[in-house]
Amino acid sequence: MKSILFSHSYFLRFDPKQWQLGQPYPPLGTLYAAALMRENNYKVSLFDTMFSSDPEEVIPVITQSNPDFFVIYDDGFNYLTKMCLTNMREAAFSMSKIARATGSTVIVSSSDSTDRYEEYLKEGADFVIIGEAEHTLLELTNYIQTGNKDYSTIQGLAYIKDDKIVKTPGRPVLKDLDSMPLPAWDLVDIPKYRDSWLKSSGYFSLNMSTTRGCPFKCNWCAKPIYGNRYNSRSAANVVTEIKLLKELYNMDHIWFCDDIFGLKPGWVKEFARLLEQDDISIRFKIQSRADLLEDEETVNALAASGCQNVWIGAESGSQKILDAMDKGITVDQIRKATLLMKAEGIKPSFFIQFGYPGELKEDIQLTINMINELLPFEIGISVSYPLPGTLFYERVKADLKKKTNWTDSDEMALMFHNTFPPSYYKQLHRYVHQNYHKHLAKNSLVKLMKNPLRTNLKSIRKALSVFYHAPATLVEGFKLKQLEGAQ
Repeated sequence: MKSILFSHSYFLRFDPKQWQLGQPYPPLGTLYAAALMRENNYKVSLFDTMFSSDPEEVIPVITQSNPDFFVIYDDGFNYLTKMCLTNMREAAFSMSKIARATGSTVIVSSSDSTDRYEEYLKEGADFVIIGEAEHTLLELTNYIQTGNKDYSTIQGLAYIKDDKIVKTPGRPVLKDLDSMPLPAWDLVDIPKYRDSWLKSSGYFSLNMSTTRGCPFKCNWCAKPIYGNRYNSRSAANVVTEIKLLKELYNMDHIWFCDDIFGLKPGWVKEFARLLEQDDISIRFKIQSRADLLEDEETVNALAASGCQNVWIGAESGSQKILDAMDKGITVDQIRKATLLMKAEGIKPSFFIQFGYPGELKEDIQLTINMINELLPFEIGISVSYPLPGTLFYERVKADLKKKTNWTDSDEMALMFHNTFPPSYYKQLHRYVHQNYHKHLAKNSLVKLMKNPLRTNLKSIRKALSVFYHAPATLVEGFKLKQLEGAQ
């Protein structure tokens, strides 16, 4: 029986912001691939880099297991891996060289290697799988065992032959997601993840995927693995996995890490029905779109099934910028969806993006006004980040010099010329966060004054925090004005 040592290139310690946050999720994509290979009679193991400090920690694992194949298979469901951070790229290069030196066949699958397969092949990979990878991996490993060295018939592959890089035609994405085995959760040291969550957050969350891909065409969104298609597991199949995870690990919460949750008509309602039928009580968060959450029945079904938090790509309060991004939504839809979710007890959260080409001061102010008015539960602020394969990247690539990726997720560097310099957007990030928390505190203070008998210590603290955030907002706003005036 041939053996495969799986790994991935996301080192939580190399991403200081995420390490401090302490909310790690197991490498779900890796676990799917491992499950499929085990189902097809491969001996599989996992070197999980999530809590590792150095790529060289893989050396004793490789020495002990002596795998036939060393597979770096990144979690394509996690947005952090889609960011193609250079810290993780260098770690993947190091592990590839280590494994290759021991005689293992090195295979890499990731968003970054799909975009930069030439670099990965030069840095130790024998093969790079392009796009959705599970069945390409199975076909490739089976083929290698035949001794034939002509890989040109295998779809979705890049390799070197006669000192030249060969890239085969792409493989169609998998449509029947229920045909995949459930992820190989047993390979993961779950207690490490649980301990990190309990320490940072007081509860334990695990990740699940119900779909692959996204059919929408936001022109800055890279989709190197699953593309512009959308395929869904059945609600029954998802509920089966929820039962398994609750039985094995007794998690408190689920992050459904789909790009778009429940897009298939009727899926959310069926999901809610099955959970109620089986008397399953869960809490979860999802990612969705404002235009999908205008439907009251859908939002009702989400609330009934246990949805606590929905992240939507609000991006901007300026319709001009939303249209430039090809978002396909309106500011009015963001407002309507937010109010509807709040009415159903769901906490709406916003992804916000500053620095898109053409954004002016008045567009930035519209976004700030939208945040202040709607007061989402959380906000995640970024600056526009060009990734290969996107129309946005093509528009700004002439401005990109040596630096084309962030080192870690907190770098927030604007890498192309825009209305304001990179320093302005970093300060804008600080100002908007302080201003947002000031408005949350003011809102809490108003509630406290209206209903002083219906308060608790937490609400009092939140209300009183206005006396910190109000002056802090003034300071950050003054710094922003100085950078603005320096133009």
